[in-house]
Amino acid sequence: MLEALTLTTESAALTKHALPTVWNSAEWVAYFRHNATNLMPVPWGCGAGVSPEELAEIAGSLRAWQLGETSDGTRLTRAASRYAVRMNDPGFVDAIRLFIAEEQRHGAELGKYLDLVGVPRKGRDWGDAVFRCFRHVLHQMEVWATVVVMVESHAMLYYAALRRATGSAVLRRICHQILRDEVPHLRFQCERLAVLHRGRARVLWVLTMGAHRVLFAGVTLAVWAGHRRALRAGGFTFGRFWRSAWAQMGKAWRAMDPRAYRWPAPTATS
Repeated sequence: MLEALTLTTESAALTKHALPTVWNSAEWVAYFRHNATNLMPVPWGCGAGVSPEELAEIAGSLRAWQLGETSDGTRLTRAASRYAVRMNDPGFVDAIRLFIAEEQRHGAELGKYLDLVGVPRKGRDWGDAVFRCFRHVLHQMEVWATVVVMVESHAMLYYAALRRATGSAVLRRICHQILRDEVPHLRFQCERLAVLHRGRARVLWVLTMGAHRVLFAGVTLAVWAGHRRALRAGGFTFGRFWRSAWAQMGKAWRAMDPRAYRWPAPTATS
């Protein structure tokens, strides 16, 4: 199933008959439910498996990232409910709740690992506070989805770096599962943005993408500032991280372009 969830590629976008369709809410609910029952086993019995030197490089960053994965999703659910009413798509709320549950699972697993290695969980973090405040300013689905896509694009790099930074079988497996989950998470949000952007005047689309790029540059700098020690431990210099972040987000921008999908023909009205 995961292969079918790969983000739209440029080559597919060039061939109209190969364009994918946007999944409906029922399909996303089915995916999330299936995924919840087909998780990779975490070898907790192996113990922490991390050296003091490794832990010193990643512990502070891991505490902050774990906090960011633990939102209760109340505001997102409200935004999704308003969107569902407007779009006459009640099933979307169930899909969002299942999406939130996956994010909370990530936070729970990371928290359990922090407990295992004896590192206290974090109750407050400046980076997490900034992202939450930004999302709460405008309770609109487009704002939520945009911020989530940007954060999760960086998460793809962060968890890959975290896997490389440690020999812990437990933490590596947690990161592997999160990375596997993030691919469909990105498609889920990018598809929603494609729906919201569809029919938008081209000039407004260009302005939207310009605003995205300004925001993304700020998010990238903030992630590096808050997590550079762990990222460096995982093999990233600032230059490599900057280039990789923009490449990852470039895939997301292509996947949120309405032209990347096959849409049903408009129904003739009498």
